[in-house]
Amino acid sequence: MSAQSGAEAGRHLQLALKFLEEGEALIEKDPVQASEKLYKAAEEAVKALAAALELPEAREAAERGRWSSQLLFDAADSAAAKLGAAELPLWWRAAWVLHVEGFHEARLSGERVKKDSRYVEALVDLARKTLARGL
Repeated sequence: MSAQSGAEAGRHLQLALKFLEEGEALIEKDPVQASEKLYKAAEEAVKALAAALELPEAREAAERGRWSSQLLFDAADSAAAKLGAAELPLWWRAAWVLHVEGFHEARLSGERVKKDSRYVEALVDLARKTLARGL
């Protein structure tokens, strides 16, 4: 991992940890906002992995000046393949459901958001461990 990609990955990881903490604190009080914070934690974790692993999706996002939904899905798949983490795309998809059904549609109960938060935790934890190993 280059110094530049490491710094970028670190910034994304710090945001992921912040959003995870905020999301977990909101689950009982406001499952809609908790859903969005948890989604953002997962999004930042995927970006952290993409930067740390120097995935082509990170380069494309930098060239475009933004991440698209498709790039995030592709980055989750690429990171999973590179790390041998078959569950990663499923964790990402659970976060996407939180984003769409929990935040945009406000259809998820606090109980459902709490159950699905474990997938976001796993994704953020994988990013944390990957960056700690310096991959």
